[in-house]
Amino acid sequence: MDNIGKVNRDRWNSLARANVEYSRPFMNITIEEAEKYVYRHGVLTDVTGKKILCLASGGGQDSIAFGLLDADVTVLDLSDVQLERDRQAAKQHGLQIKTIQGDMRDLSIFAQDQFDIVWQMYSINFIPSPGSIFREVQRVLKSGGIYFLQFANPFAIGIDNEKWDGKAYPIDCLYIQGEDISEKFPNWDVEQPDGSKIKCSSPHEYRHTLSCILNGLAGNGFILLGLWEWMRSEENPRPGSWAHYTQVIPPWFSTFWRLDK
Repeated sequence: MDNIGKVNRDRWNSLARANVEYSRPFMNITIEEAEKYVYRHGVLTDVTGKKILCLASGGGQDSIAFGLLDADVTVLDLSDVQLERDRQAAKQHGLQIKTIQGDMRDLSIFAQDQFDIVWQMYSINFIPSPGSIFREVQRVLKSGGIYFLQFANPFAIGIDNEKWDGKAYPIDCLYIQGEDISEKFPNWDVEQPDGSKIKCSSPHEYRHTLSCILNGLAGNGFILLGLWEWMRSEENPRPGSWAHYTQVIPPWFSTFWRLDK
């Protein structure tokens, strides 16, 4: 594991211990809620018996949703604490889920053509270049398999959502592939149930341009099935609020791809 991996492992462990949103396992989710979660974009329709790799998607959310729908689930994640959340939630629901601690850039532990679906929530922006991941996913995914990838809107990732000036959210950085934005945003404030916040050091987080993502996937045989922008649904959001910011510039995209090899 290189220095980036070691730093991000430690910092994600700290974020998970602080109970960041993505580390709160689905302890009480129902099958109906799992169906809405997995099938919400209309691309996946029945995952029964499918072999799923939740790639860098630990935390006890995605694995549990797929497990409740009778899929064969494996989770690979850098964070020990995130994976412990998967195991806790799996025990709660009586599910058998495989958890593996590892770097998303190295999937050599898996055989070629092993998975029907690779499901990767927001995580690809925590490594400086996505090319190695696309090649690894292409290898372990079956021909005709589905790759779900969520990634940061590269036009939004460097904009500070707290700097509303009364007219706009100012753009004050260049559009650079591989830029480490953790240097600009060195801390995450994790809100607690009582409203207080725990300050945690940011993991390394990198901007990936659209050309880098889209051409990288197309060059490895992936065919785009759909793209969705994420925005907070709220009528007449207050300018300067998180909901308002997301409706001005959606912070991330969710995409589905089919592998043709």
